[in-house]
Amino acid sequence: MPVLAAELAHFEYKVSVVVIGAGACGLTAALAAAEAGADVLVLERDARPTGSTSLSTGLIPAAGTKLQRAAGMEDSADLLARDILNKARQQSDAGMVHAIAHAAGPTIDWLTESHGVLFTLVEGYLYPGHSVRRMHGTPNRTGRELESALLAAAGKMQIDIVCSALATDLYATPDGRVTAVRFIRPDGSSETIGCNALVLACCGFAGNKGMVREYIPEIADAQFCGHVGNQGDAIAWGRELGAALADLGSYQGHGAVATPYGNPINWGVLTEGGFQVNALGQRFSNEVHGYSEQAVETIAQPGGFAWNIYDEIRERPILGFTDYREVMALGGIRKAPGIDALATLIGVPDYALQQTFAEVDAIRAGKRADPFGRDFGNTRPLEAPLCAVKVTGALFHTQGGLVIDTDAQALRGDGSKLPNLFAGGGAARGMSGPSRWGYFSGGGLLTAVTLGRLAGSNAARLARAAA
Repeated sequence: MPVLAAELAHFEYKVSVVVIGAGACGLTAALAAAEAGADVLVLERDARPTGSTSLSTGLIPAAGTKLQRAAGMEDSADLLARDILNKARQQSDAGMVHAIAHAAGPTIDWLTESHGVLFTLVEGYLYPGHSVRRMHGTPNRTGRELESALLAAAGKMQIDIVCSALATDLYATPDGRVTAVRFIRPDGSSETIGCNALVLACCGFAGNKGMVREYIPEIADAQFCGHVGNQGDAIAWGRELGAALADLGSYQGHGAVATPYGNPINWGVLTEGGFQVNALGQRFSNEVHGYSEQAVETIAQPGGFAWNIYDEIRERPILGFTDYREVMALGGIRKAPGIDALATLIGVPDYALQQTFAEVDAIRAGKRADPFGRDFGNTRPLEAPLCAVKVTGALFHTQGGLVIDTDAQALRGDGSKLPNLFAGGGAARGMSGPSRWGYFSGGGLLTAVTLGRLAGSNAARLARAAA
């Protein structure tokens, strides 16, 4: 993925803004740029846009939205920012976190009112790190549905999206101004298009085994549930252009991906009082400290798997999630009338599972402290029928990337701006700090849509000035 000299570029046409990647970040950037009056071209490597967005549950945290107010939910951008910073142990860029948190609510309202994306508020349980219920998702709670809604919005605005177009080379002046992008087709033919500004929305490097092993070896052997196109292109281009990079050891994992199905199991079954056991029928960690950091805990267990244990009371709030219904339809959700029957069904020692249930109930009742530091709060004991699903840990996407400012414009190591390069989503440095433990539930799509909107509108502004 080289950066070539600008004078080597030969192109027949030019647009104001080129966006690389047609996931939530790229499509939101394209909508914002087009709305600001720029002519936009989106380059997408797949035959049909999918990316990390389609593989997610499509949930976006935002504060102060009209949906929250209608539900009587009190929230604020400052509280959202505080929650994000607390989850990251104050080791992320506070200025960027506040900018993203303040942009989130208006972005959800904008996508709803201006572009017809139908969001609803997820109610019934809290996600790890969240002080209030602020997750927004499309009706069936799938990233595929969110992606389709954004594609429909782009279609209504007549935004050009070129699919099966793998961006391979950038052309730039010595000071880092990008003048053109080259892409190739599946048949090997190539085209070059000129631009006044470029938005990198091509996610991170989770699909690049070599980079994962170099920067985050702890998760290198885990199941990969992200998009194979996440090859680190933005990082490679950014590095050649002189952009600063940060937090390359940060990522979003998931400690409860149903195996062998590959669908993430909603964390609500655990936060509301369920727990995880390993093949020995024993708990092994604080299950609710966060689903990202739980990935390495799960894969460290015998056989590299665990069982989520819960009941139908905890199951009800997540029945609206398509991912869960798919696992259920395939027979992945085991149910039993009691502990003995459940132990037999999932193949763990009966005496150990009985003991684990007794220990958890004693912790719930305040009769003993949890050795892993979990607070079960006021959760009630599990009731028959009991549920179990076999899960493993997985890598979804990386969180490190190009350092940007609050306009989503890429910065050099000395803090100066690259002339016309913007980034968002997984291409940019996220909010998680340096490691897995900082990932904030929904943070990937939060930075995708907020930074996408900022990148698109500011790229359009810069392109107009350069025209």
